[in-house]
Amino acid sequence: MRVSTTSILLVAALSGRVALTQEPTKPPKPNIYSETTDAHLEIKKALATAKLEHKRVLLDFGGNWCGDCRALDAYYHQEPNATLLKTYFILVDVNIGKFDKNVDIAKKYEVPLEKGVPAVAVLDANGQLLFSQKHGEFESMRRMDVSSVTEFLQHSKG
Repeated sequence: MRVSTTSILLVAALSGRVALTQEPTKPPKPNIYSETTDAHLEIKKALATAKLEHKRVLLDFGGNWCGDCRALDAYYHQEPNATLLKTYFILVDVNIGKFDKNVDIAKKYEVPLEKGVPAVAVLDANGQLLFSQKHGEFESMRRMDVSSVTEFLQHSKG
């Protein structure tokens, strides 16, 4: 079988055209919840910092696969929430994996993961539980407004 130069060029041109019309790949979203950090140690450090800075500790339970967790994280970074967080809280993102990591921490702070994530708990600087979500209040965060997070932070700041 004889292949002409024109045939090769035509195939190459069509291949290039197909490649040019494909959607560009999007870069992966950065992880909110660390896959490697020891959450117990992070909480211990947060409590020490909270004591020094007279703040509360906000534990945010979730997973990187969770769209509602990503929505909550985005709301944390919008004003006035970013300022409220910085002023009154030390935030610790607790990775729950696929509901198989740090389950002991959720249990300790009375966060029933079976009700959904994201879920939060608020501790005083001594590690005493002040509040925990027990009914999946934030599990539909994508359908909630940023003001619901603002209201929660205002109420929880002490």
